[in-house]
Amino acid sequence: MSSIVAIVGRPNVGKSTLFNRLVQRREAIVDSVSGVTRDRHYGKSEWNGKEFSVIDTGGYVVGSDDIFEGEIRKQVQLAIDEADIIVFVVDVEQGITPMDDEVAKILRQVKKPLFMAVNKVDNAMRDADAVEFYNLGLGDYYTISSINGSGTGELLDAVAEAIPEEEEEEVNELPRFAVVGRPNAGKSSFINALIGEDRNIVTNIAGTTRDSIDTKYNRFGFEFNLVDTAGIRKKSKVKEDLEFYSVMRAVRAIEHCDIAILVVDATRDFEGQDEKIFWLAEKNRKGIIILVNKWDLVEKQTNTMRDFEAHIRKKIAPFTDVPIVFISVLTKQRIFKAIETAVEVFENRKRRIQTSKLNETMLEIMDHNPPPATKGKFIKIKYCMQLPTHTPQFAFFANLPQYIRDPYRRYLENQLRERYNFKGVPISIYFRQK
Repeated sequence: MSSIVAIVGRPNVGKSTLFNRLVQRREAIVDSVSGVTRDRHYGKSEWNGKEFSVIDTGGYVVGSDDIFEGEIRKQVQLAIDEADIIVFVVDVEQGITPMDDEVAKILRQVKKPLFMAVNKVDNAMRDADAVEFYNLGLGDYYTISSINGSGTGELLDAVAEAIPEEEEEEVNELPRFAVVGRPNAGKSSFINALIGEDRNIVTNIAGTTRDSIDTKYNRFGFEFNLVDTAGIRKKSKVKEDLEFYSVMRAVRAIEHCDIAILVVDATRDFEGQDEKIFWLAEKNRKGIIILVNKWDLVEKQTNTMRDFEAHIRKKIAPFTDVPIVFISVLTKQRIFKAIETAVEVFENRKRRIQTSKLNETMLEIMDHNPPPATKGKFIKIKYCMQLPTHTPQFAFFANLPQYIRDPYRRYLENQLRERYNFKGVPISIYFRQK
């Protein structure tokens, strides 16, 4: 379960540059899948053996310098509610501004680990200027230059120190299914339909849902925890930046689940926000199932369902081996099928393949269709195995692993999917030196 680190501060202090520096090395390795639309404001990072997620709140503020201050305050408040650790960025060139004061005022109340980073400190004179930031009443600070990276190591050491050691997960814990999706797609109604009681108050104001709620589900021989990214929100709050809100919520829920059940509104197409949440789950290597809700409201012709499904698969390529179930929460159509499918994806995610069987199957496939030679060098894969990880990851040992290209990786992934059922589950493939 990785911690969430939020980068906060007023505009133009260098939050995004710091964000890019924290996630770039890691991103380059993790996102070797071509064609993945990356979220510019959410990424994974690792330091001193600890993995964490980083969120750049600034990227979600609409407008530029003249943003009404309320917007920034809201972002900071939300980051405080949702993140585990806060990094507050200020700018040594500008010194303390009234907006910094405002943000500091909110942050002084925070009980979570908080680190102040004084940015743009790239010489000794500026180092001396940074002393001024003691006046914000937030204690010590770290001087950094996010453009050239100086000082970021010390800051990261402190952040990593504040991240708790991972506890060994209990083996018999119930699977956690998170119901995620954009506001108003029918997440709460879906859960109510399953549980058969109005455990979550459902209204049709977008974003009524405020806190994740766990519900134990035990029916028809299935037992699991439903993580609803839902709860109650006051109407006055509804106007806030819902996109940022639902992404932040989804991050929270997805990080802590086994299977992400993505609820999509059939009357609104599969939109950018849906894609964003989908890739969030994929990047975190969670099992995924897509539920197209409100199917009863769509006018049907002969191939409506087939076309809609093809449309979604096109948007989520190259990872298209994902179950898509058309449901109507209102008429309870295929609700049970949805849960059955989620349980199946959970089983797929746990699937282990015996090394001897895997080699028997895959070596024959690779003999018939070996990796293409690169620069006149012939590549031979001699052995493969499934790694002992929580999610399906495979290592293929070759004489020249560095020459194996992405299309061949995808070819092997497709072969694995064809022969063993990994529907709904992201697979990672690594090529190693034999």
